[in-house]
Amino acid sequence: AFAAFGLLGTLGSPLWAEVVVPGAAQIVILGEIHDNPEHHGTQARLVAKLKPHAVVWEMLTKAQLDAARGVDRQDAAAYGAALGWEAAGWPDFAMYHPIFLAAGDVPQIGAAVPRADLKDAMARGAGPVSGLPLPPFPPAVQAALEDEQAVAHCGALPKEVLPKMVEAQRLRDAAMAKAAAQAVKDYGAPVVIITGTGHARTDTGIPAVLRDVAPDLRVWSLGQTEGDAGVDAPFDAVTVTAPTPRADPCLGFKAP
Repeated sequence: AFAAFGLLGTLGSPLWAEVVVPGAAQIVILGEIHDNPEHHGTQARLVAKLKPHAVVWEMLTKAQLDAARGVDRQDAAAYGAALGWEAAGWPDFAMYHPIFLAAGDVPQIGAAVPRADLKDAMARGAGPVSGLPLPPFPPAVQAALEDEQAVAHCGALPKEVLPKMVEAQRLRDAAMAKAAAQAVKDYGAPVVIITGTGHARTDTGIPAVLRDVAPDLRVWSLGQTEGDAGVDAPFDAVTVTAPTPRADPCLGFKAP
């Protein structure tokens, strides 16, 4: 919907202040690497500037948000516990709490996909499960997405499982796209989506779903990465940070 801005930060210094979200954007997708605190800081600052009418969360279900209704959002420990954040397996809630504070009292919408639905999508495809017309990816794109799933799972998945993982990822994209489109109808624009950078991709992620199912909506997407994202990165804008310190995620797959 918008031309790529290609804003590229320098390593260790995200250029959040230079990220200019077009005022006409109705859905703003703020990507992240989940355990990178700088990325969440950027999201919180942009949410404070955008003053969205609603925030859609990849990480939360409606039931989790309902459970936290009436709990003081200012109290990070109490609110995180009410959400069941730690039990859900996401990184430290302290990184995400400032986003809730920046959003104020606007509706928070859970778009996390139940495990049973993910398994269903792996068996039948994301389109039938989501109820959306999701056309097949071109073969080269499908192959690239399967390669990404192989790398993300440290090469431990059988080859025949990789297309199923792509369908699960696509169902998450569809769920967030549907939730955001409905939120624009219910609450007005802009609506912000907090999600992983992979879901923010304009070529295969949430924006691609919205182009198919809600082409009149004006969508803008920020990708946050670690290391050079490349000049053709599929986002409307990009910030780059140094990698956050973390253990080797593939250690559990390696022989002792």
